[in-house]
Amino acid sequence: MKTEILFLGTGTSGGVPEIACECEVCKSENPKNKRLRTSILLKREDLHITIDCSSDFRQQALKYGIKSLEAVLLTHTHHDHISGLDDLRAISSRTKRISVYIKQSEVEYIKKSFYYMFEETAQKGGGIAEIELKEIFQTERFAVQDFIFEPLLVYHGVIPILGYKFNNTAYITDAKTLPESTLEKIQNLDNLIINALRYKPHKTHLNLEESLELIAKVKPKKAYLVHTTHDMDYDKVSAELPENVYMAYDGLRITL
Repeated sequence: MKTEILFLGTGTSGGVPEIACECEVCKSENPKNKRLRTSILLKREDLHITIDCSSDFRQQALKYGIKSLEAVLLTHTHHDHISGLDDLRAISSRTKRISVYIKQSEVEYIKKSFYYMFEETAQKGGGIAEIELKEIFQTERFAVQDFIFEPLLVYHGVIPILGYKFNNTAYITDAKTLPESTLEKIQNLDNLIINALRYKPHKTHLNLEESLELIAKVKPKKAYLVHTTHDMDYDKVSAELPENVYMAYDGLRITL
């Protein structure tokens, strides 16, 4: 059964356009320069999974008609990757409890950040998302139904976070460095989705040059750049890329 990847968002934590910015990219009329916060949806007839649940999840769900989710896989607990969890209540109230997979060491952070979902309180207000936290370990594969995921250790600056490998494809965002053990696992993939923040170096994210060097090293058939800022004009960057590397954009769909 074929699986489709839908890029729900391809922007960094501030999104594009950025608030109060008057740069050419933020003012661009090119829809491929409009970037919600980075996340993808894995979609097949009987299964819908997002990797991360961004600050823009509500807008993404409305835009792309997301009506069902079986699972959410989180890469890490920074706000732009988890704050959409609250909006899952609109889906879980109509379907069923949603499994949220998170690294074992970050479970308590999620419980504290969304305490009202997990603690007994006198009043629930307007309702809560019915989610079930499922611990994952960075060295162990796990299954969502029959869909197998392998966690990938990467470093967001000095913070260890997760990417995911599935169907000879890897999804990595917010990375600055990858250990050799991960580089070995992502050699010769069909698809590599990888962050490329901007042209200038950054302390906690790969910039474009570093991302392209990594892509050349691991040799995927195709690579897609995500988590990009307003420094990255779609047409300009695309014209500079190797033939197997693409600027991803919101709404892009690829089939595995």
